[in-house]
Amino acid sequence: MENLVIVDLGSNSVRMAINEVHDDGSFHEVRRIKEDSRISEGMGANSILQPVAMDRTIAALKRFKHIYEGYPNRTVRGIATAAVRVAQNQAEFLKRVQDEVGIDLDVLSGSDEAYYDYLGVMNSLEIKDCLILDTGGASCELIHVQNGKPRNLISVPFGAVSLSERFHLNNVVRADRLFAAQIFVNKQFRDIWWIMDAMQLPIILLGGANRSLAHMNRQHQGMSRVDNIHGYRLKTEVVNKTFRALLSRNLANRKKMPGLETQRADIIIGGILPLVMLLQMLDADRVIFSESGVREGIISEYVQNRK
Repeated sequence: MENLVIVDLGSNSVRMAINEVHDDGSFHEVRRIKEDSRISEGMGANSILQPVAMDRTIAALKRFKHIYEGYPNRTVRGIATAAVRVAQNQAEFLKRVQDEVGIDLDVLSGSDEAYYDYLGVMNSLEIKDCLILDTGGASCELIHVQNGKPRNLISVPFGAVSLSERFHLNNVVRADRLFAAQIFVNKQFRDIWWIMDAMQLPIILLGGANRSLAHMNRQHQGMSRVDNIHGYRLKTEVVNKTFRALLSRNLANRKKMPGLETQRADIIIGGILPLVMLLQMLDADRVIFSESGVREGIISEYVQNRK
């Protein structure tokens, strides 16, 4: 038996998942932790990781290390996604992580991130034709799945944090700023030549903002296990109603909404906007939430390669 530790440094949060991998190829998760380190905060148009954000993230990685060092026979795989991928000072940050934490972070390309999303979803949901949307802090991954295979995939360089900062969607949302954000996202999506091939397909959702959307609606529906979102479905009109409710509140009032993490209240509108635009563009009638994504895709590949 081996303990596979995956440290996933996203643009908004850093997560650690520890899985027991057995000799027969089976595996199960024994520990999962998340911290909202927001490495992408304040990167701006020059895409420079800020000292405070780097310090905050490295401190979280050190806390994770203290935990996973207690697991014997371990393999540690560290990955980083959009924020580190585009950072001008990427090399400086990666060196700091190696020197201070002892992890060699593998910076995933956008295509790799999208492919691991595909593996994670396909190994956990019984669905053959869909569009997968993973909304992160600084990027969105889109995968068109046809007959269970990834027909097309792409990573686009905007997400919950970057949209919220660029268009000032953090607190009271002015109509002109929302309109500008909608125009921007719509143009980016329409530049994807294959996007209309996913017309009317269900949209599978990954990413923190989308998880918050599920939590809010499960809380509203009085469900006992709010965090149990894998396979949970929402109709398009419910998504739009939730988005309108968020838009009608300032930051202080959004923080009071049941099911929404207070640390995510300032970026939730920027986080759900890509989904709202896709639903309108593709005339999709429902969304399905997945708890399995990049990390689970990496585990599946790792187990397969051990055989």
